Order: sequence, then structure tokens, then C-alpha cells
Amino acid sequence: MQRHLTTGIDVGTYQVKVVISEHIRNKDRHFPKIIGTGCAESRGLRHGYIINSSDVLKSISKSVMQAEKEAGTRIKRAFISIGGVGVDEVRAKADIVISRPEGDVTELDIENVLNKCEESVLQKIANKKIIHVVPLKYKVDGVPVLGNRPVGLTGNKLEVETLFITCFEQHLNDLIKTVEEVGIEVRDVMVSPLAGSLVTLSRAQKIAGCVLANIGAETVSIVVFENNFPISVKVFPVGSTDITNDIALSLRISPEEAERIKLGTITNADYSERQLDTIIMNRLRDIFNLIEAHLKKINKSGLLPAGIILTGGGSGVTTIEDLARASLRLPSKIGEVRTADPRSIVRDSSWAVAYGLCIWGSTLRDERFGIRMARKGAGSIISWFRQFLP
Repeated sequence: MQRHLTTGIDVGTYQVKVVISEHIRNKDRHFPKIIGTGCAESRGLRHGYIINSSDVLKSISKSVMQAEKEAGTRIKRAFISIGGVGVDEVRAKADIVISRPEGDVTELDIENVLNKCEESVLQKIANKKIIHVVPLKYKVDGVPVLGNRPVGLTGNKLEVETLFITCFEQHLNDLIKTVEEVGIEVRDVMVSPLAGSLVTLSRAQKIAGCVLANIGAETVSIVVFENNFPISVKVFPVGSTDITNDIALSLRISPEEAERIKLGTITNADYSERQLDTIIMNRLRDIFNLIEAHLKKINKSGLLPAGIILTGGGSGVTTIEDLARASLRLPSKIGEVRTADPRSIVRDSSWAVAYGLCIWGSTLRDERFGIRMARKGAGSIISWFRQFLP
């Protein structure tokens, strides 16, 4: 009997993480069983993009070998994530005249209006690639469409407002090339914040409105949800490494010692706990100010009832929830990875992206629910999000 295996590879600036999962029929369809994991220190990356492909190749190979040994199987193909400062968003609007004489909106009309929207965006994003296309709002004859899609409605003009999630084409090509040099076929690509959201956010949180913030080593990535759909994605060039550097400079110690102090593995009589807390809180406050500025830009400041959910290595800092709550005027909590096995290693939120990729991949056997290969062209993630009900 053929096994349905899915692999997710998260190439982060701090660590490369690999998860191999098995989708077992008649079992929990949302959370496939984890049969192998691998983790290795990342080398050759800066702010999420590759600067030394041979070092990245070694890190990926090491984590892949660990996962394969634990799972007892070879990885032939995988879903990968892309993050880093090159990930961004562009919004655009377009309208068309409905094609049928009787005025019924068809799937072809929706495809045509989205294509027109995309054409207008391609002129503005030199050297970038569209990864995901998210229709935010449809209108028929100027009236907003309530529900999913306007197919079957009647009118003369169809309008759409769309979110395009992009990244630098060179970063994407370098990542795909490096993974495939390991001997693994890249099935598809998803931006890291969306992949992480699949296992850290509930449907209720996405519907009410929330922001998921992943505090990584050199970047902070956020995705904002409302009405169950992603409405904004942003990556900031700051992360928990900046906290380490602040400690090193303030206490005049080495970065290695500062990292151990930050993690609480060593103590030092030359500083007070209050001094250390002040250093850490000042940097975290800067991070939350960046998030707040972005929420103001998209008119969601203080308007996300489900609040902010914090993940990533930098989310383990004491009192971070209180600081986020005060800075953003939103409910705040530390995110947890939901799996079928409560004892699984990937309960740690740093595994959210790799496992989220597995969940995404395990639902793509029916291509209607997927998005096309990023290197072949933009695709719509929205139909897939509608099918995923955590």
C-alpha cells in the first residue's frame, strides 16, 4: 500500500528544520502524523536570503539526513518556505465588463479580472516574483459581494481588490536551486508567515482578526488575518539577534556570552536583572513599534479582536506578552503548534513553518485546492484557505 508522505523544509537564518509527515487515511485530516524531523544550524544566510550557497547546502543536507534517518525513508520531493526581508506585498484593483450578455458572473470573468489586476502589478515589481494572489474584495456594479466568490451573480461590471505577496526573484531562484542540489524536487513554495499560521492559529482567531508575529533571529515576520483570510504580510529586518547584540554592547561582553545570558543559561554578577530587562525590553519595544506602524498603515491598529500571537525563538523572553499588549493595545499570547500528538517535538513554535508546509502539502493531492509552482507563475492561495478548516 502506497504511503502518503509530505516533507516541509524551513530554511531559516538561525536553523534549517525539516519535517516528514504521513497522511493516514481515516485519521485527523488536518494534522498528519510526524514520522521524522531534522534540525541543523543555518550558515550562509543573512536576513533570510542566501549569501553563501555551499554553506546553506551543507546545513540543508545535515537536517535532511537526520529526518530521513528518523523516518526510515528518503526525501524525494518537498514543500519549502521563503521568508526574509525580500518578502513584501502589493495591493491593486481592477475591473472588467462581465462577458455574458445576460450578465451572469462566471469563473472566466473572475480569472480575467484577476489577470488584469496582476498585469498592472507586474509593471511595478521589477526583479520580484508573485508568490501568492489573495482576492480581498469583489464588487458587482459597485456593490460589495458578501461571502466567497461572485459566481452566479448578475451585473455589468466586476471589480476586485487583490493582495499580491511577492519576493525577490533572485532569492527565490537561489533557494530552489540550493534545495534541488541536495537531490530534492521542490514541489511548491509558500511564504513563511502563511505556513506558520496553519498550525498556530485557529479558524476563530482568523475570522475575528489577529496578527501572527514570528520573532526570528534576524527578521520579524507578521501576517494579519481577518474573515479567515490573510490581508497583509510584512517582514522587518530586525530580530532576536539584535537583542543579543544590544546585551553584548551594553555589558561589554562577547556575543556568545550575551546569547547565553539572553537564554538564561548563565548568570553574571557584573549586571543586575533590572539592567538586563531594560536592554531586552527596549529592543522589543522597537519591534512592537514597527508592527504598530504597519497596523496603522493598513487601518487595523487596535482593531484585531483576537490580538497578537507571538511565535519564534524570540517569543520566549519573559514579560513579552505584557509588553506586546501594552504597545499594541491588543490581547496578547504565546502561540502553540497544534499537532495530532501532544508529546511531539514540533509543539515548539520554532517548528511551525516546517510542519505547516506538511499540512499544506498533504491537502494538495487534489490540485484544485493548491497554488501553482511559484517559479511557473502566480497562483491563488485563496481557494485552498477556504478548504482548510482547523
